[in-house]
Amino acid sequence: MSTMNCLTTAWSAHAPELRGWLRYRTGDVALADDLLQDLFLKALRQGSRFCDVHNARAWLFEVARNLLADQWRVAHHMVDMPEDLVAHADDIDTVDTLSACLPRVLSELSSEDREAITLCDLQGMAQADFAQAKGLSLSAAKSRVQRARVRLRNQMSQVCQVQMNKFGQVADFVPRPPLSG
Repeated sequence: MSTMNCLTTAWSAHAPELRGWLRYRTGDVALADDLLQDLFLKALRQGSRFCDVHNARAWLFEVARNLLADQWRVAHHMVDMPEDLVAHADDIDTVDTLSACLPRVLSELSSEDREAITLCDLQGMAQADFAQAKGLSLSAAKSRVQRARVRLRNQMSQVCQVQMNKFGQVADFVPRPPLSG
């Protein structure tokens, strides 16, 4: 049996049941149809391997479940924001003032810690690239960066008296004057 015949046969047999299942799970006809189309494309991309699937119905439902889980995962992270949402000037000032404390605290860390934080966290260098540049194993580089972050956090807590709320966000701190030029 050719790939298209194999897929067409399985699709004709199971698409109505899949559509109903997706519509029931999503409660949204358009989303269910989009997911069904994505499912068909995934099956089509399998090519001749689809014909080797022992139970086409089980395979199609498993892939449909995975597509639905992916959809829910993406939808979970997206939140509609109100149109009239405005950032409060106090919040921006707090972040700006706290970030002004960072250069001074960084300067008080060891050169090794300062380099790890600067390269990996501030400049966005991948830890694998940091490991290669420093002649370290990846696990050693990750440990170095992690230890540097802990020391930075401790120094910020001590020197700037940063206090975190139960959500891990900055609740309060005492600003430090920036380094003089």
